[in-house]
Amino acid sequence: MHDRGNGLVDALMATARMLVSLTARSLAEVDASVTLPQYRTLVILAGSGPRRIIDLAADLNVQPSTATRMCDRLARKGFVEREARADDRRVVWVVLKDAGRELVGTMMERRRAYLADLVASVELRDPSVVPALVDVMQALASAAGEVSEADWQTQWDAQAPSR
Repeated sequence: MHDRGNGLVDALMATARMLVSLTARSLAEVDASVTLPQYRTLVILAGSGPRRIIDLAADLNVQPSTATRMCDRLARKGFVEREARADDRRVVWVVLKDAGRELVGTMMERRRAYLADLVASVELRDPSVVPALVDVMQALASAAGEVSEADWQTQWDAQAPSR
């Protein structure tokens, strides 16, 4: 039975739908050939750096064969590449290519701008609600095991190719 009537849960359900819709819409505008699961794979690689297929599958909560097929598609599109390491050539690593990093960067910029507009709209109506909203959203992200935006940004910067 669903827990209907819990105001916070209901609000989060609506917010989750809005965020997925925003991501799907932005992705369709930027590169319609990339699916949401493929984009999630690129985001994981952008935040964590190269990953073994088995670890990527665990991050995505899919079977390794599913992660392998997804990475094959992303490699054909030029967003990732597979790499063997000299110390263990049996293990295949998935590495984000510049095109994949650019896609994630563009998507992050679009989503951040859209969310900034939404927050500004809320602040215009009732500025006192924003600090409480920040606390709730940070607590939920932390409970879900998500790193803070500042930590994610640090990881993103650390993964930047040296030029």
